[in-house]
Amino acid sequence: MKTRAAVLREMGKDAPYTESHPLTIETLELQGPQSNEVLIKIGAVGLCHSDLSVINGSRPRPMPMVLGHEAAGEIIEVGENVAEFEVGDHIVCTFIPSCGHCIPCREGRPALCENGAAANEKGEMLEGGFRYESDRDEVMHHHLGVSGFADYAVVSTNSIVKVDKKIPFEKVAIFGCAVITGIGAVINTARINAGSTVAVVGLGGIGLNAILGARLAGASEIIALDINEEKFALAKSLGATAVFNSGEAHTIEDIKQYTQGGVDYAFETAGVVPAMDVAYQITRRGGMTTTTGLPDPKHQFSFPQVTLAAEERTIKGSYVGSCVPDRDIPRFINLYHQGRLPVNELLTDTLPLEHINEGFDRLARGEAARLVVKMD
Repeated sequence: MKTRAAVLREMGKDAPYTESHPLTIETLELQGPQSNEVLIKIGAVGLCHSDLSVINGSRPRPMPMVLGHEAAGEIIEVGENVAEFEVGDHIVCTFIPSCGHCIPCREGRPALCENGAAANEKGEMLEGGFRYESDRDEVMHHHLGVSGFADYAVVSTNSIVKVDKKIPFEKVAIFGCAVITGIGAVINTARINAGSTVAVVGLGGIGLNAILGARLAGASEIIALDINEEKFALAKSLGATAVFNSGEAHTIEDIKQYTQGGVDYAFETAGVVPAMDVAYQITRRGGMTTTTGLPDPKHQFSFPQVTLAAEERTIKGSYVGSCVPDRDIPRFINLYHQGRLPVNELLTDTLPLEHINEGFDRLARGEAARLVVKMD
């Protein structure tokens, strides 16, 4: 079948993207689903820094590639050996397909699936190979097993979770990345204690979800930090009790004074070394610093090694919020229905696929919590 898709053919083009046009809307040939795969009509897909990091070249991937991973849609066809899903189901995609057989999967850590990571690195499907082709018989690589910036996509059943049909696609899509990554980092990775003090450095979609997670977990103090003070009002409305500009020279000392030594838990969600440096420095003795960020692999973070032992400090990484998608996405959606996770407030704007380059300009400038492409 034919489908429109946003294709990236060259990484590293200069912004503004409305002028350089790194993503082009092309008509591709899409194969039908193979064994353990489904064909999805995409309803909505979020714009995420994981997409932006491929566009700007900080996370190299094979080209050309159909981008997009924070997607939701409706199943319109199922392949062989698919029993748990059927035509008409609404689903959310997850960007680490979990094989269920490797050691991390068997340990209950599907975010670290070895076979899923290998497939994503090669731009292939978990089951192997590719499903998109151009009219020149040119293979199109898959982004994180999803390639959601398209009218239709074929995905593995190991990459999807069935969701409530009552939630609009533009709202439920963000549960597949921003929600599980931000809230999961707080609840699953750090496992913060009720009454503890928390700081979140970086107020994009993941950072704002971390604030929601900290409030849900009963943090007594939630400090929000960013270099863009226009984000502070939204952070406060979601539960932040104090805000600081992370780019100001005196901020670290101000927070230490405000918290009498630093916070119990600090979360770095911006994906840049200066943010991680702030997060580590404002963590108290005996505290934990957790990062969800994915900076350029060449960038290095350094700290006084003596503080790890002498201050019993902990540094942790959190990928996909250490989530088990089949378990956590339904839980978080239930909390959303109860009004305890107002993630709909994070939706800044929707835009058509044709305006996708403009959307990534807005994301790169830090102008939005979450932008979502809403398909026709």
